Amino acid sequence: MTEPSSIRDRNGLTEQEYLQAYDASIYERPSVTVDMLIFTVMNKEQDNYRKLPEKSLQLLLIKRGEHPFIGQWALPGGFVSVHERVEDAALRELKSETNIENIYMEQLFTWGDVERDPRTRVISCSYMALVDRTSLDIQAGDDAADAKWFEVAYHVFQEKKTNLDHGYELEKLLKITLRNGLETVSATVKIVEVVSGRSTRVSREVVDSQGIAFDHAKIIEYAIERLRNKIEYTDIAFNLMPPLFTLSELQQVYEVLLGKELLAAAFRRKMASMVIETNEFTKDAGHRPSKLYRFNPNWNRN
Repeated sequence: MTEPSSIRDRNGLTEQEYLQAYDASIYERPSVTVDMLIFTVMNKEQDNYRKLPEKSLQLLLIKRGEHPFIGQWALPGGFVSVHERVEDAALRELKSETNIENIYMEQLFTWGDVERDPRTRVISCSYMALVDRTSLDIQAGDDAADAKWFEVAYHVFQEKKTNLDHGYELEKLLKITLRNGLETVSATVKIVEVVSGRSTRVSREVVDSQGIAFDHAKIIEYAIERLRNKIEYTDIAFNLMPPLFTLSELQQVYEVLLGKELLAAAFRRKMASMVIETNEFTKDAGHRPSKLYRFNPNWNRN
């Protein structure tokens, strides 16, 4: 068999000769960035200590301290260096802008609309993580003027379906509202799903944004959709739980992530293989003692 290094192309060049003569300036090179979506679930403030605290989905945002979109809220992120892995850039930017480190993130999607960044042509790789907020010390740094957790509200307010010859087109308008204390930012995202035969094409567009920088509103929408899908078949929700928890607390977390109420009996059957019952009980004042459980790392994922 001929060695690959000795094979010559149509111009009579070996691979080594080709690389030595290669001109990287032939193609205009876009910049690459990373954006991180760090979600958590936290208790809402309430007056009645006898009730189980309500929980809310929250997302970490940073306030931009520089142009463009100075003063607006954005996902933590930044540019990838030429000699840096994309994953390493995500961890570096998260640490420098928010002081978060040593967490597991998984790649969400790659965003490449041509005019998504007013500075230059930018392609962004987004990453997502679910974390226990109580274990983190959030501090704004680098070019971030501030870093805060925002409560996430998400709802579809308009939907239109049009039948096509071999399928249909479904258009949805949804609003994302992010709140932190007295500060509220929001955006409207249009999602168009075209189904033709066995082919499906989905597009997203930010049609209005009030205080959310770049195209980050549609990245947030997509992340919530993926999160709701993943929670149905993975154990990702347990990243939000303490070592010991009640089944009612676990159910609340699932309800917050899915955006709907669940039947207690059906939920407990579903969780049966994913949790291990302990001999410990809660000791909270004002509440009846409840059995505590822990995550079962050996649960059957099939």
